[in-house]
Amino acid sequence: RMFHDDELEESEKFYVGQPRVLLLIYALYNTLVARSEMVCYFVIILNHMISASMITLVLPILIFLWAMLSVPRPSKRFWMTAIVYTEVAIVIKYFFQFGFFPWNKHVDYTKDKPYHPPNIIGIEKKEGYVHYDLVQLLALFFHRSILKCHGLWDEDEKGDSSSNKEDTDDELSLTGGRRDSSASLKSVNLAASVESIHVHFPEQQTAIRRKSSSSISQLSHRSSFSSHRSKREQTFDTFKNINHTTLSLYVLQCKLCVIKSRCGLCCFRTLQVYVPIRQFFYNLIHPDYSAVTDVYVLMFLADTVDFIIIVFGFWAFGKHSAAADITSSLSEDQVPEAFLVMVLIQFGTMVVDRALYLKKTVMGKVIFQVILVFGIHFWMFFILPGVTERKFSQNTVAQLWYFVKCVYFGLSAYQIRCGYPTRVLGNFLTKSYNYVNLFLFQGFRLVPFLTELRAVMDWVWTDTTLSLSSWICVEDIYAHIFILKCWRESEKRYPQPRGQKKKKVVKYGMGGMIIVLLICIVWFPLLFMSLIKSVAGITNKPLDVSLTITLGGYQPIFTMSAQQNQLKSLDPNEFNDFLRSYRGNTAALQFLEGYAREDITRADLEGNSNSLWTISPPSRNKMIQGLLDFKADFTLVISWTIQRTLEEVYPYYIKAPSDSLAKPIKQLLKECKWENITVSLVKNTSEEWWVLNQLGKRRETPQESLELFIFSDKVSPPSLGFLAGYGIMGLYASVVLVIGKFVREFFSGISHSIMFEELPNVDRILKLCTDIFLVRETGELELEEDLYAKLIFLYRSPETMIKWTREK
Repeated sequence: RMFHDDELEESEKFYVGQPRVLLLIYALYNTLVARSEMVCYFVIILNHMISASMITLVLPILIFLWAMLSVPRPSKRFWMTAIVYTEVAIVIKYFFQFGFFPWNKHVDYTKDKPYHPPNIIGIEKKEGYVHYDLVQLLALFFHRSILKCHGLWDEDEKGDSSSNKEDTDDELSLTGGRRDSSASLKSVNLAASVESIHVHFPEQQTAIRRKSSSSISQLSHRSSFSSHRSKREQTFDTFKNINHTTLSLYVLQCKLCVIKSRCGLCCFRTLQVYVPIRQFFYNLIHPDYSAVTDVYVLMFLADTVDFIIIVFGFWAFGKHSAAADITSSLSEDQVPEAFLVMVLIQFGTMVVDRALYLKKTVMGKVIFQVILVFGIHFWMFFILPGVTERKFSQNTVAQLWYFVKCVYFGLSAYQIRCGYPTRVLGNFLTKSYNYVNLFLFQGFRLVPFLTELRAVMDWVWTDTTLSLSSWICVEDIYAHIFILKCWRESEKRYPQPRGQKKKKVVKYGMGGMIIVLLICIVWFPLLFMSLIKSVAGITNKPLDVSLTITLGGYQPIFTMSAQQNQLKSLDPNEFNDFLRSYRGNTAALQFLEGYAREDITRADLEGNSNSLWTISPPSRNKMIQGLLDFKADFTLVISWTIQRTLEEVYPYYIKAPSDSLAKPIKQLLKECKWENITVSLVKNTSEEWWVLNQLGKRRETPQESLELFIFSDKVSPPSLGFLAGYGIMGLYASVVLVIGKFVREFFSGISHSIMFEELPNVDRILKLCTDIFLVRETGELELEEDLYAKLIFLYRSPETMIKWTREK
């Protein structure tokens, strides 16, 4: 061994011999140290999600537009800005906690108001107002200590001193005349008595790319210094004829103008802010070198997660009165505005991101990042609280959506910092040929309109000579060949010897699963309609039971309703007695099998009508004449009050199905006959009303009354009501037949695709497709046309296809 130390070996042995729990703690600590920068970002974003104020809004924006865009790491200036800003925020919050401020006298009334100014600014009085700020400050100090331990904290000062030394040399050369005037033109000191600012000519900016304080190392110092020196030598040849005295007078005149003019001082202050920002983004867009990477897939997944959060939690982005789930709203043919706006915005950002990825434009991505960062933060923390009428810190779904969007912002910043890949070849799922990629790729193609939308977008934003139909043809051939390649690779990994029958595990595993799947599809509507109400059904008890009786089409003689306390459930003893009363009736027992005790409701209706009988005198006389006619279908006993027995007219048992039509239950009526009731007319001095009484009630009462039993069918849960509403025949027509069509296409028509499916070796065809993608990315458009023509000819010629797909 080249190096040996007994103490190091003893230390390593001691470390390995520690308990696993302690080793896990060591590993977690080392991970924390290695990712201390990400810990700071996480704590800052978490603090902003919980506080959601203008004070905490600054640092997250600086993270996504400064820190994460710095190469290779954030500068010391950023970390000092974050530390000082956090300390100042803590002091400001502490200062405004005193009770003598007017807005602190009614905290309980204003604490939940989203647009209350102290709540927006972040200076409201509350418990634990500074806890997360202290955790944030602790994380920033921890990261600073890590940078100091590794000697990275003072790296920026070294870079600044070296650059200042170069600028000082330039200024000395201006005075001493050792260098030509071009070097002094490159760095003109406009206000030496106030502050110094260096105005760089545009043609010289390419020589100082990546000369930021965050991207300087010892090697990069030397290389940038040498390139800087070579540029100055070129500038010497260009400006060697400029008169030195004239230049000195010009510089002196500029100094005097800036010092004497307030307007010049304002311009100076503006340039002092504008020039570093412009130079930062210029170096970002035009780097001397870049570690090209591709994180578009991760950005797409983050956007997909946000899309799912919107779909299943869209109510959190609207008023409190919005529906709890999207299925119930769509079943009522209503599209909530909040859902529509959020979906369109999310989908639009995904389309723009795809376009920037295909065009590989870093400048467009930087502009899109700036617009998106400011737009999302403005909408989430200033517009959304007014829409939802609650603070952002009280909206859990919005917080989750914002956190995932922050992950997207971090990935976008990493993509900008590293640069887009020069070549985009195929789908990210087609990089490997295994079962996982195969099933994921096929699932990707099954999503409605996703494959078509991706193909059209790729054709629009990719330089190509192919027409849209030709482009789609190449994409379809490539997808088909990739699937075949995956199957051929699986056959190589799991070979099947010739003449050997299939194993029972394969036959019963694959075949049995398909059989069970087909049986479930065929009998799905029956199973669904049976289980949805018996297992997951909800008891739908009546809220109001009304009864109206009319004689001969005249004014109703009796109207009564039963509500609340008049609607009672059966206790266990009453329910058992009820079942025993039908012990010998097979039809009734079969009907009662589908109902439990909680599904039955007894309605007690008062015998006195709740409305006066306001019949006109002519109609009253005509009704009396009808009642006096003994040839009619009913008989009456006339006395001081008109009393009459109505036979077999009262439905004692009512079935209340899931629809609105209630029906009598004939199975429970004795000999399928309805119950008898008595009808009486009571007359007062100037008013009269009808009184009804039921004969043969189960529970006798001293006063006149009616008794009614209601059997309520269970209904499906609200989330599945849109599917159960189709009924059995509707499900068969909409589900089974549609699925059966796709299954039939899988089992029929196979003979027509044998020459394209049974290809022993697809490597050459796959390479041809990949070559088309490659020459397209390199700009060889004529070669792209030739390779496409070759691919089309291959599929037109069966003999050539056989030669190309033979085993090697």
